Amino acid sequence: MSAPALPRCALGRLVPHAPTSETELFLMRRRAWMEQRVAVLAIDRIRDEWLRQAVTNEANRLYGEPIKGASR
Repeated sequence: MSAPALPRCALGRLVPHAPTSETELFLMRRRAWMEQRVAVLAIDRIRDEWLRQAVTNEANRLYGEPIKGASR
């Protein structure tokens, strides 16, 4: 079943879009890995404390420290 079509009028762009589901996010992450070898990892889902810190350190080195108080 496909999503309903957006209205074809000037106000159509103002119609809110449904948020992406967890299943859709998982499938996007999987596709990024399979096709482009890009891994998208949620830090809070890495159980091994040492590995979680190593991934955090590398992300901070590549992209900079996250903004304090920013929600994920």
